Amino acid sequence: MDISIMPRPSRSGEKIFYSLEWGKEAGQRSATGIYTYAKPKDQIQKNHNKEALNILNVKKSQMILDLQSVANGHLPQYKIKKNFVDFFADFVKKNKRDGNRSLPCCLSLFKKFIEPDFKTYISPVDITENFCERFRSYLLDNLNGETPADYFMRFKRVIKAATKQGYFLDNPAEDIKIKGHPSQIKEVLTAEEYTKLMNSYCSNHEVKKAAVMSMYTGFRWCDVEPLQWWQIKENTIVIRKQSKTGVPLEVPLHPVVKAIIGERKADEERVFDLPTADGANKVLKKWVSKDAKIKKHITWHCLRHTVSDILQDSGVDVATVAALLGQTSAKYILSTYKKRVRIRHTTEAIKHLPVLT
Repeated sequence: MDISIMPRPSRSGEKIFYSLEWGKEAGQRSATGIYTYAKPKDQIQKNHNKEALNILNVKKSQMILDLQSVANGHLPQYKIKKNFVDFFADFVKKNKRDGNRSLPCCLSLFKKFIEPDFKTYISPVDITENFCERFRSYLLDNLNGETPADYFMRFKRVIKAATKQGYFLDNPAEDIKIKGHPSQIKEVLTAEEYTKLMNSYCSNHEVKKAAVMSMYTGFRWCDVEPLQWWQIKENTIVIRKQSKTGVPLEVPLHPVVKAIIGERKADEERVFDLPTADGANKVLKKWVSKDAKIKKHITWHCLRHTVSDILQDSGVDVATVAALLGQTSAKYILSTYKKRVRIRHTTEAIKHLPVLT
């Protein structure tokens, strides 16, 4: 078994990072996290380089033994004894993305799932196909919509990575499939309800201002809550990186938004002084149902769907709507819109059926 130590210079050229490679196919390279100084400036850096290369050779030797064990149908003993929760947590730390909570939440639910039988320690040998099927059922029983499928796919990523690193001889989750629950269609406001809501009293003016911005931009809560004044330009609002997708976004500054946000403050100050997400949704619920007397269940994310539906009802093409909302694809926007249109059409259709007199 031949393993090569592959150097890769940093962007600045000051350091050299190393990975171990034993082939050219996917999964046949492993980053070590070890680096040396390209041009050591003093004895401390020279000592660091010497120690780093020693550790690198130890890692190479260990990986050769691991790969030979797996090739001969055996798992390395130290990996059998390792707590898989630690591997999972390390995977989350290295792979989580800002604004995306799926991996951390999946880990949290995994810990809750194993707690009755294993407490806080579970060996890779205990993670069998049956175990994975039971974890899938646990997710389906405790989560709604597409979330169970999303979390289980993250779990399968972790298991696949662990298999490649020699924790399993065969991937125990490979053949297990999952479908989420049918998604509940979110309610949206009509154009008339838009006006009615904006003309109604709201107990928290800051929440009202932020909600109006979302009603005219389609911003998610996680994008509108941290918004700062430097992002408000003369005619646009700029988000360098959306919290959920990581994609930059620049949208037109609607005159209604410009009028309601008030006097400009220092660039680093937040545009809105808001409570927590739960607190803001409670204010929004009261504003919609009690103050404006609109008999609908409207959450902050419903405002985003409302923007999409009103624009499409007005004839704006779906690609433009997707661009305004910062979506990388128009597929989801079109599918959710079609579902709501279908409900409206069926509601109108049954009015043509005969009635009893």
